[in-house]
Amino acid sequence: MGRLVIKVPLVMANARGLLEAGRSALQPGEQVFDFSEVTEADSSALAVMLGWLRAAALSRSTVKFAQIPNGVVSLAELYGVTDLLPLA
Repeated sequence: MGRLVIKVPLVMANARGLLEAGRSALQPGEQVFDFSEVTEADSSALAVMLGWLRAAALSRSTVKFAQIPNGVVSLAELYGVTDLLPLA
């Protein structure tokens, strides 16, 4: 199992870079994206997370998320996508 710790804000300005970095880091098997060091996040975080899930499906990886920021969890609930975000 690989663990990737996200250390930059999950905001619109970083979304494209984070999406690409996460895609590049995917390996076969389970990957955990750990958000414990994220200090700021907006709705673009959900787009990035869903993008990582799509990329994982294509690369025979399984993605799980740990320590999702509370604001992102609230947005996921609001948008009705909580069930799409597998937790580690």
